[in-house]
Amino acid sequence: MTSAVSPAADSQSPTSLSQLYGQHHPWLLRWLRGKLSCTDHAADLAQDTFVKLLATPGERAVTLREPRAYLTTVARRLLIDHYRRQSLEQAWLATLAQLPAPTAPSAEDRLLILETLHRIDAMLDGLGAKVRTAFLLSQLEGLTYADIAARLHVSERTVKRYMVQAFERCILLLA
Repeated sequence: MTSAVSPAADSQSPTSLSQLYGQHHPWLLRWLRGKLSCTDHAADLAQDTFVKLLATPGERAVTLREPRAYLTTVARRLLIDHYRRQSLEQAWLATLAQLPAPTAPSAEDRLLILETLHRIDAMLDGLGAKVRTAFLLSQLEGLTYADIAARLHVSERTVKRYMVQAFERCILLLA
């Protein structure tokens, strides 16, 4: 992504974010509408793409050699996150549908649980593959550290390090 951004001293003149927005927002919105079935979600993701640019540290004026390629890359990543959240929500709703009515959580509790699931998903996504696997094997399948070590072909001491990393992320999630 950084290769698309040039310093302002380049031969091209810097473009303010408002100019970039004005020139490319309609195109990005059409592109996202083609990827999503919901116009509202497309509008949200187009806005989020430009918010990401605003959140990027540095000057307000940037020079993009290929602004549409850059915007497409940012929007694709947001689209992946959108589909991941949607998949998580659908799995949660399917689980809720299987519960008997008296034990089903209230609408408020459902929202809190869904928000927590999103935070856990983001936390797990931030872990390395082996750390995440070790954590999930321990917490979801109840495997011992020795069993996890055998399955991952690592030492038990390494599994303990993985678990410390995962639990540190969990603590940060609660903060």
